[in-house]
Amino acid sequence: MDKKFTRRLSGAALAAAAALALAACSSGGGSSSGGGGSTTTLKLVVADYGTGPSNASAKYWDGIVTAFEAAHPDIKVNVTSIAWTNFDQQVQTMIQNKQYPDITEGDYFSNYAQDGLLYSASDVLSDPGNLLPGFKNQGTYNGTQYGMPFTTSSRTLFYNKKLFTQAGITAAPQTWADVQADAAKVKALGDVGFGLPLGAEEAQAESLLWMLGDGGGYTTGGKYTINSTANVEAFTFLKGLVAAGDTEPNPGTVNRTDLWQQFAQGKVGMINGSPALIPIIQKAGVLQSADWTSVPIAGKSGPLTTTLGVCDNVAAFKPNGHQAQVKAFLDFAYQDKYQLQFDKEYDLLPATTSATKALSSDPVFAPFLTALPNSVQYPSDTAWANIKTKVQQTIGTAVSGTPATELGNLQQIASTSAS
Repeated sequence: MDKKFTRRLSGAALAAAAALALAACSSGGGSSSGGGGSTTTLKLVVADYGTGPSNASAKYWDGIVTAFEAAHPDIKVNVTSIAWTNFDQQVQTMIQNKQYPDITEGDYFSNYAQDGLLYSASDVLSDPGNLLPGFKNQGTYNGTQYGMPFTTSSRTLFYNKKLFTQAGITAAPQTWADVQADAAKVKALGDVGFGLPLGAEEAQAESLLWMLGDGGGYTTGGKYTINSTANVEAFTFLKGLVAAGDTEPNPGTVNRTDLWQQFAQGKVGMINGSPALIPIIQKAGVLQSADWTSVPIAGKSGPLTTTLGVCDNVAAFKPNGHQAQVKAFLDFAYQDKYQLQFDKEYDLLPATTSATKALSSDPVFAPFLTALPNSVQYPSDTAWANIKTKVQQTIGTAVSGTPATELGNLQQIASTSAS
């Protein structure tokens, strides 16, 4: 996810993750005989959503695997957990070395679908229709769904009610003009008016939220339109916000996680966020529940009726020939109780209709769930991986340079990559 949440590793931990992944590759999978029966071993490679050993994703998956293996003694599951910062690279290395996983849970599926390596959703789920329909297109390649969302998220605007009161602001911002006026008032208090993370961590997400504010986006009618009039206007507005000092200095070098931490410390008036910001606020212990809230994101002329929705996908690989076993495991893992366990552990949203209904009355998650059905996703074509990287690296210069020029450069890259 689109990404999405804080996934930091020290150099040593990163090396350990890489070694673990390569060890998993070399161990292989398949069937073995013992005790008079045949056992199939599945290789499950997952992204780590945790912030430390206490909530590492491996612990979540080990719990599922233990219960699954007790119910299916003829199937064993080996779990490899890799930090988000290295996940795509490690999986790509496995595929290049033909050391295929059976299942991955993370991101980046379309290129593998293009290469004919994946089972479709209908091949490995008994009820693929239970997956949230809003993410079907994002997981589809050439008319067939291969990417199966396992966890989702949507975005809202968080604001510090305490700072707003001190600045004499009496209502949530509805429009860009409101954002500009409110940010200036918060800045006058000595704090950051609007947190604008356009650094490499997730610049593609922050950018899309502002593009949507004027009816823009990365694509129009399936074709990349990064330098559209609407997108240029959005970044022209942001450039003015930055020039006025209403954001943090140099947004193109600042990552989302760092600004979320500042918001949690009560130093930022407004910031776009996901449910993953909530535990950061709670852990900091500076803002009480009455000191902040989240509302629909302000657009050019009013609150957005659509917002960014992101999901992390499960992909099921064909080369090992374990379709039946993969289907048994995914049917088990997609049960509502495991979906809800995952979401509450990592402050994310469900990926199935049934689990979404079960969580719909939760007061914390309800605003995000309300936004999810009308969410807009990233492009799902095979060019997006390269384009996303370029956006993360360079789009921050659109608020320090000339927006039309910088977006035009990205459009040229997109046109070349998609051709």
